[in-house]
Amino acid sequence: MQEKYIKLDNVTKAFKVRGGINWVLRGVNLTVNYGDKIGILGRNGSGKSTLIKIIGGVLKPSSGNVTRKMKISWPLAFTGGFQGSLTGFDNLRFICRIYGVNWEDKVEFVEKFAELGKYFYEPVKTYSSGMRARLAFALSLAIDFDCYLIDEVTAVGDQRFQKKSRELLFEGKREKSFILVSHQPKQIKQFCNRFFVLSNGKLIEFEDFDSAWKFYSMQ
Repeated sequence: MQEKYIKLDNVTKAFKVRGGINWVLRGVNLTVNYGDKIGILGRNGSGKSTLIKIIGGVLKPSSGNVTRKMKISWPLAFTGGFQGSLTGFDNLRFICRIYGVNWEDKVEFVEKFAELGKYFYEPVKTYSSGMRARLAFALSLAIDFDCYLIDEVTAVGDQRFQKKSRELLFEGKREKSFILVSHQPKQIKQFCNRFFVLSNGKLIEFEDFDSAWKFYSMQ
């Protein structure tokens, strides 16, 4: 059986901004093995979302390499891949074909989980941002990935929707890997087994959550 892992080697990312270059990531190294539950703390603007998008292939690094030997989800609730003129139903069929999944097996789950009602059969461009996020979340969970990328998305929807999302993601898929980035400690402490802080473009690993939280809190 082929070993499953994700490996980042000296990954950097810079963006051109007014007045120069903004280095968001500086030489990030990370290996994620199958079953790892990675928690990454970082302040707003620290580069958490950028890192998640690079791991998922949404963004390319400025330098360095990303090796993907797992089937990786897009960032949960990321809606950038939707075709706005297509309905939610048609987007489901399109995405399932890309991933080689039988879309007919997924319709009932996605329609029920996303809670879009009749709008599931309306163009996505008519959706609110919350509706688009719920559809993206449902599609992500419908496809059997090895590793799920989570960028603060369990805040999607009301408390009831958040609860069922957490239960399905963290309990229903407990054997899978995931990478959770957040500036909130509760879920990282509860669900992760490896702990990191993203600070000044560097990704720093700690032996336990308390050590990571102490470093993060002192910044």
